Amino acid sequence: MASRPVFLPVFEGRNLVLERAFEFPWASGFAEVQKKKNIVALHNAAHRHGVENILEISSKSADELGRRLSAFSLKVPIEVGKRPLESVYQGSKVFEKGGPFPQVFDMTPREAKRFIRDQDKGKLIRFELDGRRFPLSPKSAFYDWLYIRALVEHADWISRNVHYEAFTDIEFNPAKQVNCQARAFAEYLSLLNRSKLREAAENFEKFADMLSPV
Repeated sequence: MASRPVFLPVFEGRNLVLERAFEFPWASGFAEVQKKKNIVALHNAAHRHGVENILEISSKSADELGRRLSAFSLKVPIEVGKRPLESVYQGSKVFEKGGPFPQVFDMTPREAKRFIRDQDKGKLIRFELDGRRFPLSPKSAFYDWLYIRALVEHADWISRNVHYEAFTDIEFNPAKQVNCQARAFAEYLSLLNRSKLREAAENFEKFADMLSPV
């Protein structure tokens, strides 16, 4: 058995997202067919607890929309132009002994992740992008902010075409990882519904404050 989260946007109150975890039988293995089995099993477990209309957001999604909303498919605007979101995130990392790595911005997401993984620069201490510094706290804030910025210009299309109440990312293991594209998209929808999307996309500090616990 495994436990994985489902993220639901929240349209009023302090929290932007409700996170609910569900247990389901885990199909081990790295093959795509195994991951798709796990997506179905997780969604079925959520359905049994009253959570319907769920979209998987990842490259393994059975829905084209879920694949298009994957961070690996998105580009974020920075000073040098639009670049792959994951590459910008990886290249913005600053470690105790080095960084950031702007040369990574022009790599594919997988190349960027591999390049940073192969560095031996010590502990991650912050992010730097376009001449600005960004803290590690709140957790996932910088990643989520990049995700929101990548989609801010598509708000009208998303309002018309995205009609799901909950989101998953089968690749995300909360015991081992911090960032989750499904949570970031739930935050996006919450901000869009509250008319706070552009404010959050333009001001990291305000967005980070929205994520901070009471």
